[in-house]
Amino acid sequence: MPGLTKKTFFGKHLKYPPIMQEIGCTDIICCVFLFLAIVGYVAVGIIAWTHGDPRKVIYPTDSRGQFCGQKGTKNENKPFLFYFNIVKCASPLVLLEFQCPTPQICVEKCPSRYLTYLNAHASEDFEYYKQYCLPGFQKNKGVAEVLRDGDCPAVLIPSKPFAQRCFPAVHAHKGVLMVGNETTYEDGLGSRKNVTELVEGAKKANGVLEARQLAMRIFEDYTVSWYWIIIGLIIAMVLSLLFIILLRFLAGIMVWVMIVMVILVLGYGILHCYMEYARLRGEAGSDISLVDLGFQTDFRVYLHLRQTWVAFMIILSIIEVIIILLLIFLRKRILIAIALIKEASRAVGYVMCSLLYPLVTFFLLCLCIAYWASTAIFLSTSNEAVYKIFNDTNCPVAGKTCNPETFPSSNESRLCPGAHCQFAFYGGESTYHRALLGLQIFNVFMFFWLANFVLALGQVTLAGAFASYYWAMNKPDDLPAFPLFSAFGRALRYHTGSLAFGSLILAIVQVIRVMLEYLDQRLKAAENKFAKFLMSCLKCCFWCLEKFIKFLNRNAYIMIAIYGTNFCTSARNAFFLLMRNIIRVAVLDKVTDFLFLLGKLLIVGSVGILAFFFFTHRIRIVQDTAPPLNYYWVPIVTVVIGSYLIAHGFFSVYGMCVDTLFLCFLEDLERNDGTPERPYFMSLTLKKILNKTNKRQEEA
Repeated sequence: MPGLTKKTFFGKHLKYPPIMQEIGCTDIICCVFLFLAIVGYVAVGIIAWTHGDPRKVIYPTDSRGQFCGQKGTKNENKPFLFYFNIVKCASPLVLLEFQCPTPQICVEKCPSRYLTYLNAHASEDFEYYKQYCLPGFQKNKGVAEVLRDGDCPAVLIPSKPFAQRCFPAVHAHKGVLMVGNETTYEDGLGSRKNVTELVEGAKKANGVLEARQLAMRIFEDYTVSWYWIIIGLIIAMVLSLLFIILLRFLAGIMVWVMIVMVILVLGYGILHCYMEYARLRGEAGSDISLVDLGFQTDFRVYLHLRQTWVAFMIILSIIEVIIILLLIFLRKRILIAIALIKEASRAVGYVMCSLLYPLVTFFLLCLCIAYWASTAIFLSTSNEAVYKIFNDTNCPVAGKTCNPETFPSSNESRLCPGAHCQFAFYGGESTYHRALLGLQIFNVFMFFWLANFVLALGQVTLAGAFASYYWAMNKPDDLPAFPLFSAFGRALRYHTGSLAFGSLILAIVQVIRVMLEYLDQRLKAAENKFAKFLMSCLKCCFWCLEKFIKFLNRNAYIMIAIYGTNFCTSARNAFFLLMRNIIRVAVLDKVTDFLFLLGKLLIVGSVGILAFFFFTHRIRIVQDTAPPLNYYWVPIVTVVIGSYLIAHGFFSVYGMCVDTLFLCFLEDLERNDGTPERPYFMSLTLKKILNKTNKRQEEA
């Protein structure tokens, strides 16, 4: 940092780490941009909440924008929404507008019979069919005209209400999917036939339950087992903490056991290949070469050839030799990785409150998600019902917007006597409605930006706390009183702009990826193979770019926490520092990945097995401890998922600690030489591995 000499920066009397020295604000312009963006985001939310109507999502509305079953409306006695063609609800438009692109009406009850308009048109079933046509429909058109104008659905399918909406009643009977409880149709002679399936019998035979019944039973299971679920999650938390503590003492043993197991497994594979090769000696057809056999769809054929097992044996032998050579030449780097992992356990032990910081990140992310979701819903439901003039003959005002309440007495109705004003679509012609798509894109972009900012804030905070541990000469005496709170305050006070800059770059890439996914969905129906290939290449490239930026940002945030430099300088310094030590980076990354994977498997597996035996009454702590359940898998799955999230939260903190100490260690090696002016800050274990010592003068 400017203004600090090496002696002041690395002097032996330095009580606090370099990050505690004079720090200036970084990337102020990005901080201003973030503030303005947040102000704009709040303005968008206020505008959306003013114009939006979330009842359109909660309560069903027909194509005219009228709510179904609401008191004081025309549809007060019609609580259910009926879709003319529910297949069209699978359109991506539903995700943007929360409205299916098919006519919808409010009905008293969902259809219970299978009937087509063609059959009902000239039969006594027309009165039944008519209640599912548009309000005011009269039988004054031909069949083709009615279906063309969308006055009636082409077919009625037996349906059942769910969330006040009519969905096809699909159930299984004897392994066959059937629609409805009763299927009726007419043959060519006009005689009516029935195929009746008893719903209750099908339910008993196949175990099919109503969605509401299933939800109620799951809710009942939660009410009687919630405290046992909490106990299971507490056990997962204790196991996660114990695993981190054990890494301090058993990291070396676990790593070397892993390496030995890999070598033994490869050795057994080589032996097995040789035994199969020897077994096939003299067997008819086993000496045919792979080239002569050619490509076969059944790959098991190749296992009957001696040449296949020779190839396997050669490949495994090469891998075995490479691993042994790597161990010989990289043994010191593996020892460094183990020592850093042990040191990370000590650092976490001295900064125990860091294990609770993921709760802060989780809370802030929940706020971001809630604001984004509510704003998206209000924006999507702020469209208005647009009515236009429709006429079968030429009319000068056809296609213009109209008001259905005043249209009968308007000039347009006199100009075109046969015209009628009907619902066209949800939208609007104001400036606000034309900007809705842009506001939705801005909403998604701000969500990514703020979510990445929250994650970046957590990384800088944890990195600052653990860096203060590393750069303390006398650990833990030289640690600040509250290292985590101090790091959090420094991050917000000085480095908000740098965090905004890094999260902005990542948010732009993520928005581009979302747009590519949207375009890819639109191009799935296209036959242009070049466009599909180009889209796949772009998706792959931006996926790789996102992973690289996340890796670079993580290390840049660590450098920001250590030295207080701006984002670009920190990212450049971190990247070149890692490139100068690429082998150490690779070794440490793979070793820590294995330990974290092993820890998650042990914790989730142990808690999951314990929950399985407990909730299935195979073990009992006391007599009749486990509660009676409808589905024992409900608490088990909940405990397993919760255990994984808890373990992931603990190991994310631990992983950030390892990465921070690693970068501090590399900086320590490059900037210090062990003299009294520039002593090493690394632990005694690391000094012994690297044969480094701090030279002490008599006056020291």
